Amino acid sequence: MPQTSTRTPIWKSIHAALSADIAASRYAPGDKLPTEAALSTRFGVNRHTVRRALAQLAEDGMIHTRRGAGVFVTHKPTDYPIGRRVRFHQNLRAAGRMPAKTVLGLETRAADQREAEALNLAPGAAVHVYDGLSLSDGAPVALFRSVFPAERFPDLPEALARLHSVTEALRAQGVADYTRAWTRLTAKLANPTQALHLRITEGAPILRSVSLNVDPDKQPVEYGRTWFAGDRVTLTHSDS
Repeated sequence: MPQTSTRTPIWKSIHAALSADIAASRYAPGDKLPTEAALSTRFGVNRHTVRRALAQLAEDGMIHTRRGAGVFVTHKPTDYPIGRRVRFHQNLRAAGRMPAKTVLGLETRAADQREAEALNLAPGAAVHVYDGLSLSDGAPVALFRSVFPAERFPDLPEALARLHSVTEALRAQGVADYTRAWTRLTAKLANPTQALHLRITEGAPILRSVSLNVDPDKQPVEYGRTWFAGDRVTLTHSDS
């Protein structure tokens, strides 16, 4: 009997072509891929076939979809050490990434029960609350909320707005060094607001870190909560 050749499914050919484009940096991490319509025209196929190829790329971890925005090339996860000294800018530069922060909010208000207990404050004591977005090479990797005792650091909000660095702002307030007293990690699912800021799908996995930093005299200086995009950060342990 004559042998019959098995043809490669068209979607697999499209998958291979797009994989090669990404490997050759024609589409770099964070870049948006052409629309399904544009890819259909490029490969001479219908959108269903393109969609099948994109689904496999997503399963491979090479791309991800942002609702209402399109399909983007996935960033390689950033190693982020969690240890006695956690410094955002230092950690990312050590990983070869460009760090940046966007201030989402700065306010002074009464501490809630959990904040007051963590910072060893009287119920309802004033605290400074710093909300922001951490970026690595321009891509959002984490949302954070840092809470500080307002009476001890009266000028901290101005320093944070100016310096965009907790380490430098605390130094300006007389705290030359601080260390992590404890950290608790919990797996969560992104709510709509978190998904919007992190540019991920609502319900996507995120990792929440709750922590307390103390000064050399073991006095609390910062109670923090951070929500990491699950596919963009690899948390590692560090003794330093």
